[in-house]
Amino acid sequence: MKLYVPAAFGLEQVVKRQLNKLGYDNCPAFNGRIAVEGGWTDVARINMFIRSGERVLVEVGSFRAATFDELYGGFYSIPWENYLTVHSQILMDGKSVKSTLGAIKASGSVAKKAIIRRLIDKKRLNCRNLDETGPRTIVGFSIYNDEVSVTIDTTGDGLHKRGYRTLAYTAPLKETLAAALIDMSYYFPDKVFADPFCGSGTLPVEAAIKSLNIAPGKNRRFDFMDWKFVPEDAYALALEEAKDGEELSKKVEIYGSDINPEAISIAKYHAKRAGVDGKITFKTMDMRKFSSKEKRGVMISNPPYGERLDSEDEVKAICKDLGVLYKSLPDWNMYILSGYPEFERNFGRRADKTKKLYNANIQCNFYSFLSSKPQKE
Repeated sequence: MKLYVPAAFGLEQVVKRQLNKLGYDNCPAFNGRIAVEGGWTDVARINMFIRSGERVLVEVGSFRAATFDELYGGFYSIPWENYLTVHSQILMDGKSVKSTLGAIKASGSVAKKAIIRRLIDKKRLNCRNLDETGPRTIVGFSIYNDEVSVTIDTTGDGLHKRGYRTLAYTAPLKETLAAALIDMSYYFPDKVFADPFCGSGTLPVEAAIKSLNIAPGKNRRFDFMDWKFVPEDAYALALEEAKDGEELSKKVEIYGSDINPEAISIAKYHAKRAGVDGKITFKTMDMRKFSSKEKRGVMISNPPYGERLDSEDEVKAICKDLGVLYKSLPDWNMYILSGYPEFERNFGRRADKTKKLYNANIQCNFYSFLSSKPQKE
């Protein structure tokens, strides 16, 4: 089957490298998706192990359509009886770029009517509609230059929902983005990791999950698990591989701090739910008081900016103080995700690398300030 792993803007290469590490070498990226060929065991593996992909899609058909009639005919030609039952809950999710059919809601309605008509005809049912009381299936269609790609979403709730973050806190960083930031850094388990603005703990938790080789999807369900046509052992094999690969006894030094004691309480709870509470040291502390006896380390953080602070002066002060902190740790690598456009000016130096990303639909830059000798494995 042809599988697609959508990636957020700027993270395509990160997701591609993660797939390469899982053993998938031929992974072309196109239009925000990374393509992989595989079967249902691969669907289960990628859902289980991918750290920064958004979801795993299976392509079930493709055709050209510039009119609603062509769209209806194309959808009707797909063998939906192989993927859906007469009780399936069918949800539509579409997008259109540079195409004649630009009305997504209307296109989705036409497509769903074709799917239901096909199921009724093939099952020889005497009805006009289906009850949709069964398992959920999200049917996606992507129209690009009038070429339609039709998929079913094997994941369901986005892959950023690992299952450990259940308590709300101000401006949380998505788990998939946090994992990508870590992968874009020079952090490895033999180094010290610190986040002085840890909030609800996402970055330290994701660092611990990666260091201990814990599969990010181990503690959640996926939509494909409820589909009868998927081999029963697909998920079981992925879960067994995940458990066998864990390195829970590995020693790591991971620190998370925040000036807000409520944030630290939430972070500790999330770390416990993720199974890494004994691997992270959390502390209520002002960023300005951070220090370390370790010569080398990695600091990755998403400091507050914009609506998270009352004034721009506060944002400037944080930037300047981070610059002072960086100078006090000359052999550390510091990585900052910020949506403040004057970050570098107030930090006091130009970043060695800058990557444009989006955090909760806010354009940000991921700034890399490297030590003189960044160490890889």
